[in-house]
Amino acid sequence: MAISGWTRIRGGDEPMHVHSIDIRASNTHQLIMLLKEGLPTDSFDKLKNRLGISDNTLANIIQISKRTLNRRRANGKFRTDESERVLRLAQVYDMAVEVLGSEAKATRWLKKPARGLGGRIPLAYADTAPGANEVIALLGRIDHGIFPG
Repeated sequence: MAISGWTRIRGGDEPMHVHSIDIRASNTHQLIMLLKEGLPTDSFDKLKNRLGISDNTLANIIQISKRTLNRRRANGKFRTDESERVLRLAQVYDMAVEVLGSEAKATRWLKKPARGLGGRIPLAYADTAPGANEVIALLGRIDHGIFPG
């Protein structure tokens, strides 16, 4: 399997699609503009449903309080920083699906301790940019048969 176009270094003019939250951009600039405008709050619900986790669990991972989440839902959009965190986790999820071959396998893997992360749970570890990068790197190694999950 090829590693997702979201996780490898890309040129700025390539089309992009984050499948799990159905966000499409024709290039990096358009993606940046979408993030600055704010992702729609339904992207949170799409990701939550795909991961099979509660509002509270996902809100904790993307570091947004339940009260703020409710305000954003009323407004319909996240702020830029919140949008980036939703996008980052969606990218991790999409890569896990691609590498592991199914949504069910990806969801299970993301919720169990991973040897390649020192026994940490990938979903929880991906709550920061460096942690998400480590999860993505581990998925890349798994994809290339270098390191078991």
